[in-house]
Amino acid sequence: MDNFFKKVNYSQSSSSNVNVNRSCLITNLDLGSLKADTGERRPISDYDPRIRDEVRIFYIEKGPCQPILKPYPSSEIGGRMCQFASSWFKVSHSTWLEYSVEKDVEYCLCCYLFKNEFVHETMGDFYASKDFRGWNKALERFRLHVGKVNSVHHKCYNKMLDLSNCRQSIQVVLDKHSEKSKNEYRMRLEASINVARLLLYYELPFRGHDESESSSNQGYFLGFLRWHGDNHPDVGKVILEKAPQNDTLTCPMIQKVIVNACAKETLKVIIADLNGDYFGILVDESKDILTANQQA
Repeated sequence: MDNFFKKVNYSQSSSSNVNVNRSCLITNLDLGSLKADTGERRPISDYDPRIRDEVRIFYIEKGPCQPILKPYPSSEIGGRMCQFASSWFKVSHSTWLEYSVEKDVEYCLCCYLFKNEFVHETMGDFYASKDFRGWNKALERFRLHVGKVNSVHHKCYNKMLDLSNCRQSIQVVLDKHSEKSKNEYRMRLEASINVARLLLYYELPFRGHDESESSSNQGYFLGFLRWHGDNHPDVGKVILEKAPQNDTLTCPMIQKVIVNACAKETLKVIIADLNGDYFGILVDESKDILTANQQA
């Protein structure tokens, strides 16, 4: 068989194609450069995957390109003159049907936006992947394009609906937090950081033996935090029991994060003070009960 067929190194060729494709992707999004006319748009696959959703949202919010012309250009099909009809924009396919003035052809908005995610499947017909101009059989071709419930068009259309419903996105849920909630979170965080800095400065332990709400001695961290809230009513209204129970910023893990952050900032200050000069470290060593040397 080797005499008739030449072996191809698929791994080498595929990797080179990937590198070429990635280098050709558009990585910087300029909304002003996005064309409204469907015939002038760049394929959605030309954009970097990190900005494709932003491009899709732009076109979804803008809506399908449906210009009204009087009259539309005519083309001879089957021995008679035919042309696009604006009434097609008003029927069941009004949410996805597009018309290009530049090329005098039709497109599908949802398939343009999401068809690249289903390239492994059979596209099934015309302008899921390109334009269409068969005005004499337009309505019939529309039905063929839409297909059954599990068709590629329906999958693309459902994806377009999901993306247009921005209320489901995590970013929008986070943006819903009022400015008051953000300020209260900042006050809780600053209070925890200030108490941690005080304990670190005086080399005091953070934890208490019994940190339950009924304990009279919850440890220095919770004790000083409560004292801080008592002396600053605005802070006292948003910390400890008055804070959301999943956002108190007082758990041991949060305390360790604050301590590590303080240690890094302290190290930065020390390095800056040294200014590249030499320094020495004093190390004290003693033996423990197992006669093993321990450094301090």
